[in-house]
Amino acid sequence: MLKNHPLEKFRYCPVCGNARWVVNDFKSKRCEACAFVYYANAAAATAAIIVNSRGEMLAVRRAKEPAKGTLDLPGGFVDMGESIEQGMRREILEETGLQVTAMDYLFSLPNDYLYSGMTIHTVDAVFLVHVGDDVKPQAADDAADCLWIPVSDVNPADFGLTSIRRAVERFTQADKAPRVRDRKV
Repeated sequence: MLKNHPLEKFRYCPVCGNARWVVNDFKSKRCEACAFVYYANAAAATAAIIVNSRGEMLAVRRAKEPAKGTLDLPGGFVDMGESIEQGMRREILEETGLQVTAMDYLFSLPNDYLYSGMTIHTVDAVFLVHVGDDVKPQAADDAADCLWIPVSDVNPADFGLTSIRRAVERFTQADKAPRVRDRKV
């Protein structure tokens, strides 16, 4: 099994409650009593790199653990019944008050997210969102503050979550970063 595999926490079959709940393979457990097999798949999550035409990127300060007080990108878990795009729009609205319609998918990254003592394996879908210079984000939900940072001044080390730090590094080091200033909104 993977290090910190979420199925290590589950001792009984969720269907019949039997303790004969054994490792089936690296991503699943099987009940020897009722034959139910459960696969622990990665959860979908999102992150938004929001930029304006002044070449600034929007960061939020985390209001909650994990990594409370560090910088983050707006985003979070995709809810059941949502597409990744719907989840991204909802998370941006909840954390910043911004209603966005247009987004461009950039890339995805695997992540281990520690929550309540349990490692949640996620796949973080990263989107690029362009907004006008007149937008005024307001921190809410699990964002304590919203900050506009010139892309050239962004320090990935200030971002507390590993996958977000990697996404910021990838964005700021890619050839996309200089084009942020040149794109018309």
